[in-house]
Amino acid sequence: MRILLYTQWCSPEPAFKSVPFARALLNRGHDVRILTGYPNYPGGRIYSGYAIRPWFKEIIDEIPILRTPLYPSHDNSNIRRTLNYVSFGFSSTLPLLCGWKPDVIYVYNLVTLGALGRINRWLKSIPFVLDVQDLWPDSVFQSGMGNKLIAAPLRALCNFAYRGADRVVVQSPGFREELVRRGLDFDKIEVVYNWADEAGLSDPNQLTDVPEDELNRLKGRFNIVYAGNLGAAQALENVVQAAAITAETNPRIQWVFVGRGVRRDALEELARRVAPQNTLFLPPRPLGAMVSLSARSEALLVHLRDARLFSLTIPSKLQGALAMGRPILAAVSGDAAQLVKISGAGVACPPGQPARLAEAAANIAAISVKELNAMGEAGRKFYRSQLSLEQGVSRFETIFEDVVHRRRLSSQS
Repeated sequence: MRILLYTQWCSPEPAFKSVPFARALLNRGHDVRILTGYPNYPGGRIYSGYAIRPWFKEIIDEIPILRTPLYPSHDNSNIRRTLNYVSFGFSSTLPLLCGWKPDVIYVYNLVTLGALGRINRWLKSIPFVLDVQDLWPDSVFQSGMGNKLIAAPLRALCNFAYRGADRVVVQSPGFREELVRRGLDFDKIEVVYNWADEAGLSDPNQLTDVPEDELNRLKGRFNIVYAGNLGAAQALENVVQAAAITAETNPRIQWVFVGRGVRRDALEELARRVAPQNTLFLPPRPLGAMVSLSARSEALLVHLRDARLFSLTIPSKLQGALAMGRPILAAVSGDAAQLVKISGAGVACPPGQPARLAEAAANIAAISVKELNAMGEAGRKFYRSQLSLEQGVSRFETIFEDVVHRRRLSSQS
C-alpha cells in the first residue's frame, strides 16, 4: 500500500506516530511518506537547522518528508495556538490535494486536518483514517484554552471530521464510548492503544549516569518518581499533600519530581512549606537520563487531575513505565487504572485524594523487593503483548488494508 501520514508533528519533534511509525510500516513492505510542518514543538520555536520556506523536502530514516509552513507557537495564547493549527492546515492543503496520491491517508490527532481529509476524500476518493488523541472541544477547555463561544463551531468541526473518516482510531475504550455517545457508529471506531518511545527507552547509547549527588539523595529511601510535565493537568499539588502525610506515617518514602512545567515553582514552594524532608525536585533531562534515573527508583508515579475527560485518557507516561518494567503507583481513574490492575504492574488509587494516595504509597512501599521486581516484569510482558509498537502497527495495517479494500469495492459497484 501507499500510505500518507498527515500530521502537524514529526521527527525530530518528540512525535512517536511519525517517523518511527512510518519506518515500521516501511519494514512491512509499504510505500510511506509524511506531510508535516516545520519542527517547533514543544518550545514553539523552529528547531536549529530548519528555516521556514514555502516547502522543504528531506528524508529521515528512509522516509520521504514534505514540510509546509506554519506559525510556530505552543504557549498559552488562544490566538497564537489557533494560528499554529490553522496555518499548517492552510499551507498543507495544496500538496494534500495535488501531490502524491496514496491508497490511504492517516491523519494524526488534529480534527482540523481531519476536516481536510474529508474534503480530500470527496475530491480524490482516497480513504482516510483519523487518529483521535484529544477529545475536542472538551480537551481544549480542559487545558485552559478557548472560550465557550467557540464550543459549538469546534463541535461541528469535530463531527464533520469524525463522520467523514472511513475509520476513527481512539486510544482507549472510554474514548470510543464517548464518541458513540456523540452519535458516531460504534463499528466505525477502533481502539488501538498508544505505544511508548521504544527506541529512546531501549537505546543504551542514550543512557547516562545519574550524578553522584543525586544518587546520594536517593540512597536509603523508597523513591517514588514522577517524571514529566509539571502542569495543571497533572494536579501534583495532591502529590505534595500526600507527601506531607507520609512524612509523618512513613518517612522512608521520598517523592521525586523530575521535569519542567508551569506549576513547578508553585509545587516547590508548597513542598518547602508542608513536606520539605521527603520531597526532591530534580532538573529536567533527556530521555536517556530519565530512563537511567527511573531504573534507580522503587516505583514510578502516574498522576492526573480528577476530571471526567482524564478518566477516558491513558497517559503516555503509563506506557513508558510499563515498557521500562518498573512498578507503578497510579492515581488515575477509568481505563488507565484498569490497565494498571489487569497488567499486575502496580497499585492504583483514585485521583484527587491525597490521603488515598498516601495509603497506596505505603502499601507499595511495604512490598518486598522480589515482589516489586515481579510487578515490573509483569508490566513489561503486558506492554509487549498488548501495547507495543509491533502490536499497534499490526492493528493499523489491518485497518488500512480494510478501508482500502472497501473503497475499491465501492468504486467498482
